[in-house]
Amino acid sequence: MQIPKQMYTGLSFNDLPLYMQNKILCKLSDACDIINLGQATPTLHVLSENRTLWKKLCQFHFSDKPFCRNLGLTRADNVDWKLMYFTLQKHYPMKEQYGDTLHFCKHCSILFWKDRHVALFLKDFGHPCTANDPDSCLMPISPQHFIDLFKF
Repeated sequence: MQIPKQMYTGLSFNDLPLYMQNKILCKLSDACDIINLGQATPTLHVLSENRTLWKKLCQFHFSDKPFCRNLGLTRADNVDWKLMYFTLQKHYPMKEQYGDTLHFCKHCSILFWKDRHVALFLKDFGHPCTANDPDSCLMPISPQHFIDLFKF
């Protein structure tokens, strides 16, 4: 099997400075994505093993859980945050995060996309609700909840 040479001669992810690559990894909220990305190159492997990255991931997913509220306050340097993440994952559900969310308006009985980018710039939530307080009528719908709507 022959792999053709890359035709594009522009910059790649690996050409970015390490601090930028690290910032991008810190934006990922899925541990599997971080681990898979870490398998791509030796440099990404080192970045994917960063303790601060795993500590932030623990704080993002588990800081609101009763046992974990003080995770951010831990100053001990001997915590294996990657191990902590996978241990906590066994006991607590993951926090779901999506770029755009589906919402249900209880007042109008309408499903619609609430695009946060549109909401920031246009002051519109994707649905012109006639209720006095439209925000109180909105209920976010997770992908699983949306699929469950179609079960008989």
